Amino acid sequence: MNCLQHKIDFAVILTVERANPNGDPLNGNRPRTDYDGFGEISDVCLKRKIRDRLLEAGYPIFVQSDDRKNDDAKSLKDRAEKILGKDALGAKDKKEETARQACATWLDVRAFGQLFAFTAGKNKKTDEEGDDKDASGVSIPIRGPVSIQSAFSVEPVSVASIQITKSVSSEGDGSKRGSDTMGMKHRVDKGIYAFCGSMNPQLAERTGFSDADAEIIKGILPRLFENDASSARPEGSMAVKMVFWWKHNSKSGQFSSAKVHKSLKVNPDGSWIIDAGATPGLKVEEITGF
Repeated sequence: MNCLQHKIDFAVILTVERANPNGDPLNGNRPRTDYDGFGEISDVCLKRKIRDRLLEAGYPIFVQSDDRKNDDAKSLKDRAEKILGKDALGAKDKKEETARQACATWLDVRAFGQLFAFTAGKNKKTDEEGDDKDASGVSIPIRGPVSIQSAFSVEPVSVASIQITKSVSSEGDGSKRGSDTMGMKHRVDKGIYAFCGSMNPQLAERTGFSDADAEIIKGILPRLFENDASSARPEGSMAVKMVFWWKHNSKSGQFSSAKVHKSLKVNPDGSWIIDAGATPGLKVEEITGF
């Protein structure tokens, strides 16, 4: 299978209506916003959704959600050891071989990369004070060719908060409520968000990420929020409006990713304008959201 032959840039416009697109656990799970009030969805959150959609489509994924995993692995370490072998994860002379096997096995590893920082064995070395120290740790870093930026709203968002009853009393005569009975729920009433990404052919050569893999992710992006409903994100409250796909004519690209991404202007109503004059000769494919 050939590695990625052309640099690719992409962008996604998505809509939010009465939903919490990405709660901040350090801020009472309120929707993430920056200091200027613009809504934010972290790149980690977006990659999680891509991984979930890929997993549902039957592709092998290393970083799986607990409620969606399709194997009996108890942890990432357990999954890695079952496929790659315990000895391989702890052997310095097998780092490259182990990295190649990991990329060949899991689509998300060869796309986004992964850090395998597991230990194996009980090798010892002696420090300057004569004490034994564990020297068995081996890190295997894999840098992926697919990069995704965080999504930001086009305009500052308004966050609404309501008080809810989280549970009912299950002890005593039921006349008293526990301290954890009441809670808060937060949402963004309406917002237009956008994020950009890129695929780097030079890094793809190191992981084996191919043109076919790029097409798989291209087909996933319009369906980013399919089967993603929850109490915080009711069915239909989040949707992809449009995906933009720029395929360059070379590995190095006709233009920088910054210039390509900035050629797209998203309006507050969800409409958009593409400045074709900023990237002459580079065509964009527009894909309607699912």
